Amino acid sequence: MPSRQIFFNEIAGTWDTCIQIEKLSQFLDRLVPRFGLTYGQKILDAGTGTGILIPFLLREVGKSGYVIGIDYAENMIEICRSKYGNLPNVRFEVRKVEQINYSSGFFDAVTCFGLFPHLENRKEALSQINRVLKLGGRLVIAHALSSTELAAHHCGSSTVVAQDSLPNSLEMKELLAKAGFGRIRIIDKPGCYLCLSDKISL
Repeated sequence: MPSRQIFFNEIAGTWDTCIQIEKLSQFLDRLVPRFGLTYGQKILDAGTGTGILIPFLLREVGKSGYVIGIDYAENMIEICRSKYGNLPNVRFEVRKVEQINYSSGFFDAVTCFGLFPHLENRKEALSQINRVLKLGGRLVIAHALSSTELAAHHCGSSTVVAQDSLPNSLEMKELLAKAGFGRIRIIDKPGCYLCLSDKISL
């Protein structure tokens, strides 16, 4: 098992107590409406962790929408199922983003909250995300820290993720453009990183 996968499995049980849930919830309450999601959409929450984003996504897509959360850390997914497994329009799977098993054009949007720096193969992950998105579908990459703050945070964390960081804006735009995304908008400021882009080609 890759070291990052082991790391996230090991911290799953204490994740929700380590982060400032109330403060993060207030942040997401303001942030998620900016994702541009709409009622009835099918959403893939990639790197769902303990499902922090799930209730906010469900609020946007409503009862006729659907959210599927994936994470390669089995322990994270077990916590998600214990919290939200009773909801009829949510499903969780243990899966890497680089190995999404849904058909092409299945999702209206893909969200990546707190995930992107930890991807082992960004090119393949973006290729898979592009494939499962509908043409015009939305990719959301977001964090509760700026790229600078995030790099400093990881540097002071476990050696497993110490070097995990976000690309600078130019590099991010190049990565996304090569993967078939356009209409790229990036906000990178203290306490918030938000990158929105839309699938414009295969």
